[in-house]
Amino acid sequence: MLNLLFPKICSACKSVLLKTEKVLCTDCRHNLPLISHYKTGNETMKNIFYGKIPIEEATALIKFQKRGITQELLHNLKYKGQEEISYFFGKWLGEELAGTDKYKNIDIVIPVPLHKQKLRKRGYNQVEGFGKEIAKALDVPYLDDVLIKISKTKSLVFKQRFTRFQSEEVFTIQKENLIKNKHILLVDDIITTGATLENCALQLLKVNKVKLSFATIAIA
Repeated sequence: MLNLLFPKICSACKSVLLKTEKVLCTDCRHNLPLISHYKTGNETMKNIFYGKIPIEEATALIKFQKRGITQELLHNLKYKGQEEISYFFGKWLGEELAGTDKYKNIDIVIPVPLHKQKLRKRGYNQVEGFGKEIAKALDVPYLDDVLIKISKTKSLVFKQRFTRFQSEEVFTIQKENLIKNKHILLVDDIITTGATLENCALQLLKVNKVKLSFATIAIA
C-alpha cells in the first residue's frame, strides 16, 4: 500500500521503479556511460597524477556527461538528499573491484572528507555510502576519522566544465597509527582536475610507508 501511495522512482528519469529495480530503472542503468578503468586497463585517471604523486591504481565507474544521466545523478546525490545513490554505486563498484587482483591488497577505505560546516548543512558526506559499500565488498575497514578537512572550498559546481577553486582546500591527518604501512583506497564522488584527491594524497603520503589508490563514481 505504501509503495502505491508513494512509489519509488528512478533517480535519473523519475519513472516509477519496478519491484526488481533499485535507484535506477533498467533503461537508465543500461544508458550509463560506463568507463570501468579497472576492467579495460585504461590509465587515463592514473595519468592525471603522473609526476605529481605516486599511486598504485585509479579507477572511475562512469563518465560524467553534462546535461546527461550522470549530472542528474550527482546533482541529486549532493543537493537533493538522495544518499542512496552513493550506496548504489558503491555496491556496484565494490563487487567488481573485489573480483580483480589489483584491488585485493587494499587495507583501508578512506573518503574525501567534507568540512564540518558543510557536513552539518548537508547532513551526510555524499561519498560515505560509496566508500562503505566498497569497504564491505573488499572486507576492509572504512575510516572516516583519519583524514580531516580544516578549511572550506569555494565551488562552482556543474558550471564551466566543473571548474572549482581548489587552492583553499586544506586537509590534515589524525590517528596516524591506523594507516602506517597500509594501502589506502581514497574514494570521492567525481574527479575533475584531480586537485582534491592530490591535496588529500599529499597529507596521507606523509605517514610512514603509506600506499595509495583512488576510486570515484565518475570522471569528468
